[in-house]
Amino acid sequence: MKIAILSRNPRLYSTRRLVEAGEQLGHEVDVIDTMHCYMDITSSNPSVRYNGQPLPKYDAVIPRIGASVTFYGTAVVRQFEMMGTYSINESVAISRSRDKLRSLQLMSRKGLGLPKTGFAHHPDKIGDLLKNVGGAPVVIKLLEGTQGIGVVLAESNKTAESIIEAFMGLKANILVQEYIKEAGGADIRCLVVGGKVIAAMKRQGAEGEFRSNLHRGGTASLIRLSPEERRTAVEAAKVMGLNMCGVDILRSNHGPLIMEVNSSPGLEGIEAATGKDVASMIIQHIEKTAFLSNTKTKGKG
Repeated sequence: MKIAILSRNPRLYSTRRLVEAGEQLGHEVDVIDTMHCYMDITSSNPSVRYNGQPLPKYDAVIPRIGASVTFYGTAVVRQFEMMGTYSINESVAISRSRDKLRSLQLMSRKGLGLPKTGFAHHPDKIGDLLKNVGGAPVVIKLLEGTQGIGVVLAESNKTAESIIEAFMGLKANILVQEYIKEAGGADIRCLVVGGKVIAAMKRQGAEGEFRSNLHRGGTASLIRLSPEERRTAVEAAKVMGLNMCGVDILRSNHGPLIMEVNSSPGLEGIEAATGKDVASMIIQHIEKTAFLSNTKTKGKG
């Protein structure tokens, strides 16, 4: 098979591992900088051009698109879909998961466990917004934040009101969520591929840090999932329409609660914590599905 990895940096661990795994399994793998692609969208023969040349026909693409380039990155994926190329995660599903509000609304509609969440841009009654999520302590998130950036824990209603007012001054959209104290600054990252959890790890925040992101000094360790946690992760991926994703779950007194679904999960932490060759499992899934299902959307939506 001829596989393209859409990634801005070929030296990143996840990109390198996918290249290694693909080549070890006998495939030809190219890394393409998403932002350097440009597209011919007006002809009856759509193409993606790169370095002055049309790209060759690929059997599959693996999007590794950062949150800051979601709009252009999904346009490139959509162009590949129009060309009949299989994408492990389709453009519509990536866009859906990157919209934090939309993803929470979709999961709520399906009855999946979520922290109590409020959404606001310029609430007239900040006190009522806080009351609806159970009051302080609360977690306040910028809708566009990633990797723990723009996420603040407010331990009192007064502090929460001050932070919300500050975000309002920046004309930012915010989510306000209940703080799950019993999680103890830890969460669970479940890697779902092809409707199955293939690996899971516990991420523990650094001392004094409520965010568990590995980028912020968190540590990762192997964990055993409960059947309910496994079902929750699989269902979240299904609701988003993602064939490959990371589902972040909190353990609460009232069951697993989904924090986020990530369409471009990093592989370094979970491979180290579990000892599993996750990259090869992703390539093997592509082997099984690329020629069977192809792309569903054909660039629509």
